[in-house]
Amino acid sequence: MAFEYDDQNIFAKILRGEIPCDKVLENDHALAFRDIAPQAPDHVLVIPKGAYVSYDHFAQQASDAEIIGLTRLVGEVCAHVGVQPDGFRMVANTGPNAIQDVPHLHVHVLAGRPLGRMLRDQSDLL
Repeated sequence: MAFEYDDQNIFAKILRGEIPCDKVLENDHALAFRDIAPQAPDHVLVIPKGAYVSYDHFAQQASDAEIIGLTRLVGEVCAHVGVQPDGFRMVANTGPNAIQDVPHLHVHVLAGRPLGRMLRDQSDLL
């Protein structure tokens, strides 16, 4: 599968310093910042610094160091924000059916209130 990355997306511009963000944490391979339209009291986006469109693109083509860097930053964000003991949700939307708004891999870390069921039961549609 071919992955085409648009280097003019908003997250690419944030990574280049062209657009500011409310940075939470950062490491050599990933950046975490607060969502501008939070869906929970704590809503942090974690993005790789590399040009990856989606999680499957990242998993297939990122280096081990990039994968570890992103994963560790998610854990550091959870500790920094203090999502335990009540829990949190991680979401990575991919493509139009999942309503991916920005074509750059981003993981939403959501916490701070009950989030309800992730998807409503639609077994009658199957």
